[in-house]
Amino acid sequence: MKRIVILLSLSCLLLTLCHCVQPENAKRFTFSGNTQGTYYQVTYYAADTVVTHVQIEEALDKFLRVASLWDPESEISRVNGNEEMTVGTDFQAIFFEAQEISRLTGGAFDITVGGLVNAWGFGPYRSEDAVLVKIDSLRQYVGFQNIDIINSEVVKKDPNIKIDFNAIAKGYSVDLMAKILQHHDINNFIVDIGGEVYASGLKPDGGKWNVGIEKPSETDHSAQTVQEVIALSNKAAATSGTYRKYITKDNIRYSHTIDPTTGRPVEHSLLSVTAIADRCITADALATAFMVMGVEKAMEFLNENPQYESYFIYCDADGDLQVVYTEGFKDLLI
Repeated sequence: MKRIVILLSLSCLLLTLCHCVQPENAKRFTFSGNTQGTYYQVTYYAADTVVTHVQIEEALDKFLRVASLWDPESEISRVNGNEEMTVGTDFQAIFFEAQEISRLTGGAFDITVGGLVNAWGFGPYRSEDAVLVKIDSLRQYVGFQNIDIINSEVVKKDPNIKIDFNAIAKGYSVDLMAKILQHHDINNFIVDIGGEVYASGLKPDGGKWNVGIEKPSETDHSAQTVQEVIALSNKAAATSGTYRKYITKDNIRYSHTIDPTTGRPVEHSLLSVTAIADRCITADALATAFMVMGVEKAMEFLNENPQYESYFIYCDADGDLQVVYTEGFKDLLI
């Protein structure tokens, strides 16, 4: 589950610096709707409606035919069904970025957890109940080293390997929307898809975008409250958390984030991670990887990879919320 609260009132709507001057007659355009089982909102400043709501909807619908596990005719569904086929450029871009993050994080992020996701009840073909014997048997099909793309075809070491893009697809679709806007010379915008965000440009007063990070809630029905507000400048932000997307079995709550090494949902005290990167696809995948790693290992990773920033909310031994963040993240806080 990922959610970042975007503050869009005129008093706090801010845009990031992209070395572009805002046109004097710039107007604000905002389009919103639903995609990938969540919401989207695109806001930009321009002299006229250069990119329309219809264009945005068409691009997002086209992307669903690539990465949606709920569409049996999508590329990823057909790959999971072991059809002989070539995959397109969007599929390959997501795949190779996922593989790179997997290598970088030592397998904490892994798109081959598809079988486990379903077995725990989070995928489109979910089981009625997660049986530990079944979970253990599925772990043999998890491992990013066991898949590749050769000549535009996905090659698996075992046909039972199932791919799941859910922890990276929203981030890629945010970047996709950003590219469409930039292609039309729109440089002052924010794109938000299910809480994954990329901000660019300047608003008329020269400010940056303000983005609110949600405070972890008791249940998935709890009202949203803002934990922190950050200002982004040509950066992406993605948040992964355990507090809204979960299942309950025998009075035990299980997170939707699956640890690829154990085959089980993560069980540590980390509640929420916000990752900052140059691209949203990277931030999205890292946020999930950090949820798997836990605070200590994630902070070690960040010390070794200072190009990324992150903010963690966790529960201490007394049940109180605590936060820790990288040194660079401090500069983003409002």
